[in-house]
Formats: sequence, structure tokens, C-alpha cells
Amino acid sequence: MDLASLLTPDAGISKTLEFVCVLLFAVSLPIIVIELGWLARHKKLNWPRVREMLASYSTVPPLVISTGLATAMWLGIYTFIAALTPFSIATSWATAMICLVLADFLYYWDHRFGHEVNGLWSLYHSVHHSSPVFDQSTAFRISFVDQFVVPVFYIPLVVAGFDPLLVASCQLVVVAYQSWIHTEMVGKLGWMDLVINTPSMHRVHHAAQPAYRDKNYGGILMVWDHLFGTYQAEVERPAYGLVHPIGSAHPVTVHTIELVRLWRRLRSAQNRLRLVLGRP
Repeated sequence: MDLASLLTPDAGISKTLEFVCVLLFAVSLPIIVIELGWLARHKKLNWPRVREMLASYSTVPPLVISTGLATAMWLGIYTFIAALTPFSIATSWATAMICLVLADFLYYWDHRFGHEVNGLWSLYHSVHHSSPVFDQSTAFRISFVDQFVVPVFYIPLVVAGFDPLLVASCQLVVVAYQSWIHTEMVGKLGWMDLVINTPSMHRVHHAAQPAYRDKNYGGILMVWDHLFGTYQAEVERPAYGLVHPIGSAHPVTVHTIELVRLWRRLRSAQNRLRLVLGRP
């Protein structure tokens, strides 16, 4: 395949990327089964863990219900913005790969803001970090609010001229890639841990120890963490969950506890804006 063929517009590219997303999510299904066997063999599959896993999967129904609405809303917003922008980048495999790398870069900041802005952390991202265990179920512990907020970080790609559907597809690929890395089955992977997001890198990200907090934000590539000083290798065994554990596997508590905590603090705070926009 020559360079000219790489630059040829292809209307099916976004569809292909969507298929990649489905494939990445589908891969997690056999991994779940394999991991259950691994956990049982290592005597880690006890009732408290099963309760946490069920709590993680409890976020799936509201996610599924709200996905159609969130997708339609943001594709409409992206399309509206695209109609106003004077730029247009033809979709080809070359531009799609550029868009994917840029989406990964924006994911780094989307993810970092989710950790470092108290309002975003309390509203949705803390849900993903609330489990004291780390396995494939943790990948599904995502607040339904997430998909209504985070697409705003990818608007610059639409303004730059990338097709709205391509932008949405690249965003999904970055998220879907991360399904398999929520596991303790896979140890360190040598040089790969320096280059891409791996289970070791993501275990660090989910750990509550001071040395591990707010590290390894990258979605697919770790280059952004190297560039912006947030890279951290896995040294000691991670202790997962929130700094202040939620102490419950109830689905409502999982979804709302950090938001409730923020609301209680807001009622007595003198500077509410600083509390919302400051660090958790």
C-alpha cells in the first residue's frame, strides 16, 4: 500500500473504528471468564469481592439506557460546530490515525481534569475509582454522567476540521482500549509499560497510596504522562479505592457518595467556587 492510497478518503473508516470498539469490548468477555478462574485459583474470589464486582456491574444498566441520548446529543453538538468551522479535514486512514493520537492526547487532559477538579471528580469520575478491588468488573464501574460531560473535551478536534463521527469513533477507541488493562493477572510488561497503557500502569492509576495518586492518566499512550510529569512505575503493591473508602457496595452509594460529600461541604463552605473548581 502506497502513501497515496493511505490518503484516499474512505467513508467506511469511522465504521471500521466503531467495529474496533466493539471488538475491544468483546475481548473483555472471555477475559472476564479467565480472570474468574484465576481469582478462584488464587483464593481471591470470596463473597466481599463478588459484592464489589456486582456493585461495579450495577452501573451498566444506567449506562446502557443513557448511551443513546448522550450519543445523539453530542453528535448533534459536534455536527452543529462542524457546520460553523471554516476548516475541513478529509477522512482517510492517515488523518484517522492523526485524529486518534490527538484524541488520546485530549483524553489525557479529560482524565486529568476528572481527577484534579473537585466538581468533576465528585460528579462522575470518583465512581470509577471507588472499588477496593481491581479486576475486569472495575472497567464497567463508570457513572452514566460521564458520557454527558467528557465529550466537551474533544470539541477542539471538531473545530480543527475532523469529521464529527470520526472524532466520536476515536474517542470510543481510546476508552474501549482500556477494558483489558483492569486486571491483576498480567504482571509488568517491560518496555511496553513505558510506551503504552498496560495493566501495571493502570494498577498504579487506581491505587490510593500517596506516591501513586494522580498518576498515569494516559488512555493508550504513556507519552503524555512522560511529557507532563505524571508517569509512575509500579513499585509497591497497589492499595485500591478512594482515599476515604466508601465502605459500601450498594449501587446508589457507589454512584452518589462523593457527590453527597461535596454537597455537605458546599453547605458550610465560604468559597463554594473554589471548592468546586479546586482539587478533591
